[in-house]
Amino acid sequence: MFDTLRQDDRPLVMGVLNVTPDSFSDGGRYAAIDAARVHAERMVAEGADIIDIGGESTRPGAAPVDAAVQLARVLPIIAALRARLPATVALSIDTRNADVAAAALDAGARIVNDVAAASAPGMLEGVAARGAGLVLMHMQGEPRTMQQAPRYEDVVAEVLEFLLARAAAAEAAGIARTAIAIDPGIGFGKTREHNLRLLAALPRFCASGYAVLLGTSRKRFMGAICAETEPTELVGATCATTALGVAAGVRIVRVHDVKPNRQAADVAWACRPFQ
Repeated sequence: MFDTLRQDDRPLVMGVLNVTPDSFSDGGRYAAIDAARVHAERMVAEGADIIDIGGESTRPGAAPVDAAVQLARVLPIIAALRARLPATVALSIDTRNADVAAAALDAGARIVNDVAAASAPGMLEGVAARGAGLVLMHMQGEPRTMQQAPRYEDVVAEVLEFLLARAAAAEAAGIARTAIAIDPGIGFGKTREHNLRLLAALPRFCASGYAVLLGTSRKRFMGAICAETEPTELVGATCATTALGVAAGVRIVRVHDVKPNRQAADVAWACRPFQ
């Protein structure tokens, strides 16, 4: 799955398409089908390989969203995008709900991006039965409470151990290793120091044998470093982490701002043969 989405083997860029009213930096902008379609087409034109469609915000403090509400938000947009975008562009569903994932895959999505690492009953089985890709992300706690004093003894070791265990469970359920990506979950139940330690340790994750997805786009911890409070002004900071990740071996970057991050990924990738 993740090893065949680009024939030239460059890192994959996953463009974020939130169709929610309350996502942290673009809530409400793309809830309408036409707005979502135009934005997705723009991201593809700028170099996105995957469009990640989410109907539930997982920002810090967010409450869960019922499956029926998520489906009402995402299914019409998946249908519209699958009819308009090239077949080479994969659609991903950003959900931790197994019923939403199954319906989205049946509607034309090819990947499940799960911030809860496929912990919901039936998630692994549903992905396996459909031959889909799966992104397993680490999160301490849940979105509503995850930033309330997160603690680790060794954040890198604990996150990596968790992800490898979930990946093993996915393989045991019948999901191919090449269809699994692991995501350290930057900003999900982590302090600024935790996030920086995970970024510095990306080579350890990339040595795991699984594709690694990095999602730092517009995250608050970078704003604290850069003295910037507006998430949309963190494009440069995001590009820095994209280049850092690709240099470490990251295969997928999940971003809001596709064009500059495509450029950052491509330059870092061009440097890898000389490292």
